[in-house]
Amino acid sequence: MGGLHSKILAVLLIFLLAIVGFNTAVSMYKSSTLADIVNESGNEQREAIEKVSGETMHKTIENSLTQINTLRADKLDDEFTEIENNILLLRNMAKYYFENADKLEPVSVPLPDPNNVDDLEVHLLYEEGVDYSRSEYVGIAGHLVDTMTAMVQTNDTIGSCYIGLADGTHIGVANGGADKYDENGKQKPYPVRHRPWYVGAVEKGDIFFTGVERDAFNGSLSVTCAAPVIVNGKTVAVVGSDIVFDDIDEFVTEANSNAEFIFVVNNNGQIVAVPENNGIFKIEDSETAEDLRTSDNKQLADFITRALTEQTGLETAELNDKEYYLTSAPMKTIGWAVVSVVDKEMTKAPTNYLLSEISNINTNSTDTFRSGMGKLSRISVIGIILIIAIGSLTALLVANRIVKPITAMTDNLSGKSGNGTFEMKDIYHTGDEIQVLAESFEDLSKKTKEYIDNITEITKEKERIGTELSLATKIQVGMLPHIFPPFPHRHEIDIYAMMEPAREVGGDFYDFFLIDEDHLGLVMADVSGKGVPAALFMMISKTLLKSHALLGQSPADVLKEVNNRICANNQAEMFVTVWLGILEISTGKLTAANAGHEYPVIKRADGNFELFKDKHGFVLGGMEDTRYKEYTIELGKGDKIFLYTDGVPEATDSQEQMFGTDRMLAALNSNADVSPEQLLKNTRSAVNSFVKEAEQFDDLTMMCVEYKGTEPDDKTKANKKNNG
Repeated sequence: MGGLHSKILAVLLIFLLAIVGFNTAVSMYKSSTLADIVNESGNEQREAIEKVSGETMHKTIENSLTQINTLRADKLDDEFTEIENNILLLRNMAKYYFENADKLEPVSVPLPDPNNVDDLEVHLLYEEGVDYSRSEYVGIAGHLVDTMTAMVQTNDTIGSCYIGLADGTHIGVANGGADKYDENGKQKPYPVRHRPWYVGAVEKGDIFFTGVERDAFNGSLSVTCAAPVIVNGKTVAVVGSDIVFDDIDEFVTEANSNAEFIFVVNNNGQIVAVPENNGIFKIEDSETAEDLRTSDNKQLADFITRALTEQTGLETAELNDKEYYLTSAPMKTIGWAVVSVVDKEMTKAPTNYLLSEISNINTNSTDTFRSGMGKLSRISVIGIILIIAIGSLTALLVANRIVKPITAMTDNLSGKSGNGTFEMKDIYHTGDEIQVLAESFEDLSKKTKEYIDNITEITKEKERIGTELSLATKIQVGMLPHIFPPFPHRHEIDIYAMMEPAREVGGDFYDFFLIDEDHLGLVMADVSGKGVPAALFMMISKTLLKSHALLGQSPADVLKEVNNRICANNQAEMFVTVWLGILEISTGKLTAANAGHEYPVIKRADGNFELFKDKHGFVLGGMEDTRYKEYTIELGKGDKIFLYTDGVPEATDSQEQMFGTDRMLAALNSNADVSPEQLLKNTRSAVNSFVKEAEQFDDLTMMCVEYKGTEPDDKTKANKKNNG
């Protein structure tokens, strides 16, 4: 027998029964009071945790979501700004041509090709009852055909480009001409001066963006940017371009998740883009779409009204009988807004988890207390039976010995003593169950404080890191060439490249640039390491390689000079592998040098892709005054060169097996004659199919160059003939 049992048994032999009974009643009352206080304290802790955690989570979501939404709005606004600039350029050119019409020779514009289904073409449309052959405007506006064609070909966001003339004629550059004819082979009239883009631009007298409109011929959805051409106070035409709706849809789909989605609303309060599976909103054309500013949902109507003029904070609105967080950022160029919607219930998951943990701790502590009190009760019963002959004074002392620690514990927990945090005191060191209970309360109090402090610090740090990495990713992507085709005026070459970092930022990079009109620089490189340090080293290396190549140095000399520059101040002891080539465009002669990089892959026009095992020099940044050997490859018409980093052959699946060079060559040769862009997409698809769900360990970078020769191909000749 030990603990309270032995103590009570040793002393109660001399106590009186009446005194023991009284003190036992007092002990039971104190125990009951303590149990009530424990329960009340647990409830107060839950309320405090729920409040602190909820406020912390709300502020974290408000800061991060607002910043991310602003970046999204800026990104989409940049695309619309580029389109707006194109339309302003086209308007200025049209105005110049009409002001100098007497100095220009008329340009012939063909009617739509009834056999053309998908290919890009220039065509002339007209309203019903209009004789296009007598138009005084068509011959002048025809001078814009080449400019409109270039805009469509160089900007993936532009689906078509056109100019509607005040006499009811219309010149367009768009895909397909077959849908411009009816079933009898007769060209359909086109009510150009009644189209929303024409009417809106004339009424506004400046740049005008429509809502979601349906194409007059095929019914597809698009948004149009238009501007009037005013000469001598008279509107002679309206220029415009259709913005591909699929690109806007892809923008909102990328941010879609179980807890969040975004949508874009125009200056009329109508939704122009939203994920299909959002369950709340849908896209309709401008004639039937609802103006959310006049919605029956007052919260939503007020929010959308303000969203179009200012950046909002995090606000709450009820949509479809469910609460959501809303935040918005305006698009300054066109007066639209990007709105982020987050399921409020999903943000409570961390708080619910913490409350569950606290509840478990309280339950364990309560069980410990009840177990101790159960033992104490059994000992008391035995003591009462034995105390019949014991004196009252001794019984009072023993009862006081038991009750005093419990009373002190009750005062501590109820806040009558202490600073609100339970701490062990000498009075609790009884060596029995009361001490165990006090230690449990002390442990519970410390863990509760640690949980609140930890979740606050972790949330702040995660928010800071997320913002910095987001900005770093945007900066790095902007460093690499990402507009394809990069040289649309050069028919001799076709280039496509892609880079996917293993982390938010990476160390791989590629580059291509014209050194002069006859020499093209090509770079593929891989920096040692990962993350932000590798990205910084990558930016320095890329800048040095390009600047030395633009000086007209040979590949070997460029690598030597750049290596010495890097070695001179390489305290981080990082290095970079580089393949550098200079293509003489007029002859197809490729001069290259390799600084420890992967072998290039060559495909002749009538053959398959094969490794070209060139001689490797030492990596850049490894040792000063290293010399590099260069070699030449004669490229013929239709030949291709494929460059890559080790992230491609070393891509690993869940079984730790690598993709390997053989699989890479097989993927390239599976459809070797496609364009460089499709070739890289096929190879990326093959890597994805191989690694499946395995995590990407290394950056994955590829580039393909097809040499088409100095003579334009048949298709280019045909286009020139049609435009001529």
